[in-house]
Amino acid sequence: MENELKAIAAMLKPEMIDFCQRLILVPSLPGEEKGVADLYLSEMKKLGYSDVFRDEWGNVVGIINGDLPGPSIMFNGHLDHVDTGDLSEWEGYDPYGGKIDVCGMFNQDMNGTEDAEVIHGRAASDVKGGGATMVYAGAALIALKKQGYKLAGRLIFTMTVLEEPAEMLGMLKLFDETFPQRGISPDVCISCEATSLKLYLGHRGRVEIQVTVSGVTSHGSAPWLGVNAVNSATKFIDKVEQVVEKEKSTDPELGKSSIALTVISCTPGSMCIVPDRCHITYDRRFTPDETVESCIKQIERVIDEISAEDKNFRAEVKIGAVMRTSYTGKSELMENKKEAWKLEKEHAVAKACAKGLAEAGQEVKFGYWDFGTDLPVAAVHHKIPSIGYSPMQEYYCHRPVDKVRIDYMEKALLGYVHIYNNLSKLSKEEFKL
Repeated sequence: MENELKAIAAMLKPEMIDFCQRLILVPSLPGEEKGVADLYLSEMKKLGYSDVFRDEWGNVVGIINGDLPGPSIMFNGHLDHVDTGDLSEWEGYDPYGGKIDVCGMFNQDMNGTEDAEVIHGRAASDVKGGGATMVYAGAALIALKKQGYKLAGRLIFTMTVLEEPAEMLGMLKLFDETFPQRGISPDVCISCEATSLKLYLGHRGRVEIQVTVSGVTSHGSAPWLGVNAVNSATKFIDKVEQVVEKEKSTDPELGKSSIALTVISCTPGSMCIVPDRCHITYDRRFTPDETVESCIKQIERVIDEISAEDKNFRAEVKIGAVMRTSYTGKSELMENKKEAWKLEKEHAVAKACAKGLAEAGQEVKFGYWDFGTDLPVAAVHHKIPSIGYSPMQEYYCHRPVDKVRIDYMEKALLGYVHIYNNLSKLSKEEFKL
């Protein structure tokens, strides 16, 4: 099959690159993904996917049915991207231009640079470069089928809405509503989030923690008549830092748990008035042996300990939540949280993916994301083994130098097909976590 696959990949390359450029031309900020969703749907229909549809939340799904029984292998990415930021930082490139040229790029291990042909533009590295490559890996599987090769199982290509806001709304609705309605049950999930052609096996969890410290207002000329909420908050802030550092959990691959105070404000916030409320927002990162609940309980314990020492100290804690609305008009209040997860290198899925990359002539390397993804929905909520593989590079994500290497896209197309073929040989038992 290898010679045929390389010939197919060479034939599909110009179309894949053109598709990536067309994706970049269409802005797709969170909640405004319709245009790029339409583009994915029309491209998959053109390429001959067995079934193509959009769900009620705006997620895009394309299915390629195999000829033989086998697992359902889910390829996944997201439709939205972050804002372009200050256009003067883009070094003269149009963030929605999709221009191709040659420039210096980091190598796979970020320890050197080399000239490479790239596609420039917002989301080239997060995740339109990977999404285009996955779609055309599907096209390569279709082409192999037409040449008489039997495909086992089925490919489920998915692109979700509202990934960038970080509450995982699109992925949650895909698994909790769309898949059950459609009778879809993935056995494994492969993400195209940036990995530099490595196999990524996990990331830390995240929860947005909001704390309100309460006091009592008084005139600024007589502060002793009130309880200054900001002053009360300072002892809380110091203790939180101390407790999280002392009790931090460390994972050998994912790193240590952490907490960062990201937003602080007070009310009424006026001259001559002692503030009666101090509002604090934390970004809490945690490892797989911690949970969202344990992170909240840790903060509650700090509050209880300070309250026992200071009768004037009062505070409440909750998970940050925000109303999110899809471009289809559907809305839901979402808590800002996602679990930590990790797939072991010895798991059958990791081994099958590694074997696929080796067969594609690529050196097998493993890694872990610094940022979060939608994968906790699959890996934690639904106990589905998950892994990342992508031509995109983390360094260029969310930056005004957003770009994707075309040579990495070529390699990833072959990598995705080989990964699919090796995963399709696994038994149901081997997919269990």
